[in-house]
Amino acid sequence: MADTGGWRARLQPFRPRLLSTLPGYTRGQFLADAGAGLTVGVVALPLAMAFAIASGVAPEAGLFTAIIAGFLISALGGSNVQIGGPAGAFIVIVYGIVERYGLPNLLIATSLAGVLLFLMGWLKLGALVRYIPVSIVIGFTNGIAVLIGLSQVKDLLGLQIAKMPADFFTQLHLLSANLGSFNPWALALGLACLAVVVVWPKSYAMPAQGASPADRLRRGASMLPGTVVALTGATLATVLLGLPVETIGSRFGGIPQTLPSFNLPDFSWGTAKQLVIPTLTIALLGAIESLLCARVADNMASTLPRHDPNQELMAQGVANFVTPFFGGIPATGTIARTVTNVRAGGRSPVAGMVHAGVLLLVVLLAAPLALHVPLAALAGILLFVAWNMGEWREFARLKHFLMPYRTVLVGTFVLTVVFDLTVAVEMGLVAACGFFIYRMSTLFTVLAQTPPKLPDGVQVFELFGSLFFGAVGKVEALPEAVVPGTQAVVLDMHRLISMDTSGLDALVHLQHALHLRGVALQLAAVNAQPLSLMQRSGFADALGQDHIAADVDAALAAIRRSAAAPHTSPAHPAPID
Repeated sequence: MADTGGWRARLQPFRPRLLSTLPGYTRGQFLADAGAGLTVGVVALPLAMAFAIASGVAPEAGLFTAIIAGFLISALGGSNVQIGGPAGAFIVIVYGIVERYGLPNLLIATSLAGVLLFLMGWLKLGALVRYIPVSIVIGFTNGIAVLIGLSQVKDLLGLQIAKMPADFFTQLHLLSANLGSFNPWALALGLACLAVVVVWPKSYAMPAQGASPADRLRRGASMLPGTVVALTGATLATVLLGLPVETIGSRFGGIPQTLPSFNLPDFSWGTAKQLVIPTLTIALLGAIESLLCARVADNMASTLPRHDPNQELMAQGVANFVTPFFGGIPATGTIARTVTNVRAGGRSPVAGMVHAGVLLLVVLLAAPLALHVPLAALAGILLFVAWNMGEWREFARLKHFLMPYRTVLVGTFVLTVVFDLTVAVEMGLVAACGFFIYRMSTLFTVLAQTPPKLPDGVQVFELFGSLFFGAVGKVEALPEAVVPGTQAVVLDMHRLISMDTSGLDALVHLQHALHLRGVALQLAAVNAQPLSLMQRSGFADALGQDHIAADVDAALAAIRRSAAAPHTSPAHPAPID
């Protein structure tokens, strides 16, 4: 019978963090988690609607995503405190997919991305996301922030534009061409909401102590999110003053006061093949955002167990697979809501599950109130989200870094804004790999050595670094450094840490070139990885074990013995396939 234990051990077991937190769970812990879940639910309410509207879908799509995906990510995830739902980073991606492929295909791509995310976690690929250079992450995050801000200019100014395109330059042209429809009431509402969100006291900035009435008042105000205050104030102003601005009701007809219903989108294999790029984009961005958010949560809640990246990806996969069947959009871990959860006292996945329940109650009981929410107010809130999303100080710090870092960061930023995230990440990774290869090739060196008592007709060269395909040119040029009359060349390899097959092929050709000139090749102090490759390829046997010495002294001794014995040419190694 075949042994299946090996491959099973290489797969991630599906074990949500919730299962390890429930044993010993107390009433006090539940009250703390319930309070945090209520706070996060209030914070998530305006953001879920704003993200959906900015993504080109109905506001209830964002609410249903926050409810269903938020519950599944908390219940099945690998983090104690991460909150999932629609995220600002997806706005540009979702808007572009809806415009190019249509809403049904967005739902299909999201479900397919969920399958990919689950497989990534199941195959323990969660750690690979961390290999994406930070310059790429900062570049596309700042680029997405710029695009989110640009997408809100229409509603902030109250411009009469039926539908915004996804292309950056076309958006600029359309906005400038419709400035004549500017609505000053919309701008006033949007800027007022932005100002409230910016200046409203934040709970995480409040002093723990303070006896003055002002301190107590600010601490009390900080318990109510600024986004809710801004949205409520703008809605009341719109209704009471009869302001002529566009609202959720006038554009979408309101939010259904019902549970989300299950619907299967039309699926065909031909359609799925056209959605490869959107699927990969959603999966990649979802993985990056969720794991970055989980790492932020780990740093904040340092007393809690660190997140399991593979379990988190599997939970993200389940959530993104299921949510589209109820009209939802892509979901991932959300930093703002996760930070709010930690600050509010959430310490287990129960808080995230409560947050989803709070949003469900709001939909069932208070959906009609959303009719009068002005879109300009949501635009002001999203401008704040976009500003907080970007790491703008990194542009000022670029002068402190080398050209490769600056090129990758700025290039990824520009490509994200001008083209799209997929192109930006692809080109960013290509550029980062190219710079890395160049840097590693410059670190590899071949240095001539003159050890004591060096016999006549012998040259010693030391190899330092990693001999790989980007550095083989320095070995290929080595025969030119061999002076006439040389009988043997020793390569001191004690500081050669690794070698790939291209490096091995360069050694084979070096040995052949030296052999044609009647020069013997001797290797000294070969480390384990290069020696293993030589042995597996047959090069060690073809060269001869007496030509591989423990150190330079042993190699020189072998050369002296060979000179004293009858001359025999070293065997020519077989070519490497």
